[in-house]
Amino acid sequence: MPRGRYSLHDPHDHTPLGEEHFHCAPGPSGWRYVSQVISPSGDHAGSVDLTLDDLGRPIRLELHAASWQVRGAAIDGVTWVRTDPTGTHATEGNVRAHAFTGTSPAFLIATARLLRLTPDSSATRVRLVAFTDPVLAPRTLDQSWALMKREAHATDNGPLMVEEYQVTALDTGEQHAVHISGDVVLAAPGIELEDLDSPPSVFT
Repeated sequence: MPRGRYSLHDPHDHTPLGEEHFHCAPGPSGWRYVSQVISPSGDHAGSVDLTLDDLGRPIRLELHAASWQVRGAAIDGVTWVRTDPTGTHATEGNVRAHAFTGTSPAFLIATARLLRLTPDSSATRVRLVAFTDPVLAPRTLDQSWALMKREAHATDNGPLMVEEYQVTALDTGEQHAVHISGDVVLAAPGIELEDLDSPPSVFT
């Protein structure tokens, strides 16, 4: 069960956005990721609880940020309920999309698990619902993912398999690289892995 800490920053101007303290693990039904988000001032800023089934589909999502809350799952595409800070208003949404995304590194792992690309695969299009901080506003977007290479890197604990993905935003054409090992993001725009207390889990 990897535990660790990501630092988060704005990918454009590198403004610090805080830290995400996480633990994650494969299980009999798939994979689960749980984290607490800490603001740059050290205050609690939110949380992420994401469970995938063995095909990489989101069977349970719970997000908290700035007193807003989202609960969602893969039902008729993806379905969610977003609740305001007072708890008096809840709005439900549904989109014919494949999965969810957001600022958490968990969503990069989830998308990679869902697509299961190989270096021989062609670029694959995926439709996602993003929940944007700080009020978890939903936005539907389309991306293209391609696995560029898979390489083994020597470490003190044996070889570490690292996958490099090229992710393209289909609305703007902007491209960026995402480096993943098992169920841990090593590097991505706005994300740096700062601490990891055990090797990433290996998916079967």
